[in-house]
Amino acid sequence: MRLRQRLTNTLPMTAVVSGGVTTLVGVTSSVALVFQAARTVGASPAQISSWILALGVGIGVTSITLSLRYRAPVVMAWSTPGAAMLAASARDVPLSEAVGAFLIASALTVLVGVTGWFERAVNLIPAPIASALLAGILLRFGIDLFTAMRAHLWLILAMLVTYLLCKRLLPRYAVLIALATGTLLTVVQGSFQLDTVRLAVATPVFVWPSWSPATTISLAIPLFVITMTSQNLPGVVTLRAHGYRTPVSPILSWSGLANSVLAPFGCFGINLAAITAALCMGPDAHEDPAQRYRAGIVSGVFYLVLGLFGATLGSLIAALPGALITAIAGIGLLDTIGGSLATATAEPATRNAALIAFLVTASGVSILGIASVFWGLITGVSAHSILGRPAPSPPVTGQTADQPNER
Repeated sequence: MRLRQRLTNTLPMTAVVSGGVTTLVGVTSSVALVFQAARTVGASPAQISSWILALGVGIGVTSITLSLRYRAPVVMAWSTPGAAMLAASARDVPLSEAVGAFLIASALTVLVGVTGWFERAVNLIPAPIASALLAGILLRFGIDLFTAMRAHLWLILAMLVTYLLCKRLLPRYAVLIALATGTLLTVVQGSFQLDTVRLAVATPVFVWPSWSPATTISLAIPLFVITMTSQNLPGVVTLRAHGYRTPVSPILSWSGLANSVLAPFGCFGINLAAITAALCMGPDAHEDPAQRYRAGIVSGVFYLVLGLFGATLGSLIAALPGALITAIAGIGLLDTIGGSLATATAEPATRNAALIAFLVTASGVSILGIASVFWGLITGVSAHSILGRPAPSPPVTGQTADQPNER
């Protein structure tokens, strides 16, 4: 009994659930892109399994190590926009040159981490703008929760009502019980096809890298830029918006080094998670913000397991109903979206600038292949520099500037 209590104190159920949901949402929302990217560069089924193994190990080790080191939920993920770019643009690139591009992109990540360039730039972002960017990033997940009701009304409605009731009665377990409710309903409906899952252990497959100027320009540099602006930047914003002043440069350096070691096995991009990381940073993960790093550790452990059984991932993803993942992601992020909007709009002097940053980010606009979060940052900071300080009101005739205008 005492051992059980000690384990519960060390790793509370809320941290386990938040970490597990973080991995589940992160994987299921984008793993299809990873498979497509691997196929685009000619990877065999065994090499695709190696990609998942390398990504799982890299993400798992860095998430666990960095969360322990900084006592903050430093949640890592693979580069979803990077995978999308590979799937769309690397059709004629040999696998060996793709691996060479992974190595160049990871070396550039180490460079900006060691020099501190990225962190110095990020520290200039005002807190309301950071919160607005986070709210804009997460808004789609909140909207998807309700738009998915068109096709899955009763499933999502049951999960949402369960969450709201438990939020009042058992707030620490509201997300867990909502997930359990949704899973039970999908089993009853027959949409959770567990019989299609095949258990198999992944094995690493090494690919010797090669380089060419064309691949460096067309693949390596864009992969680095997209990952930094679309993944690492929102990841830092998410940490800052939740009050974590974790140093960014060492995180970039270690993630880049891990990526370099694992690139020949298919690790195309490891970076800070943003949307899924927020699931580990809210009150559902732990009441005490200083203890939420445990959820980051749990997420890392789940990624390690995922990597080990990467060969089973495709069949498992096919067995999970997409509506269930959409619903639990939206439900789990409600508190974070609301808190971010409240922080972004709290100060009247910065409200308009924060609103501009929020709207641009939420719009999803992409210019020059760069994601909307970057343009939301640029427009928000620009508006903040113009509107940040309200202009002083001119004194009314017959009054001094120090006298109140009583009307």
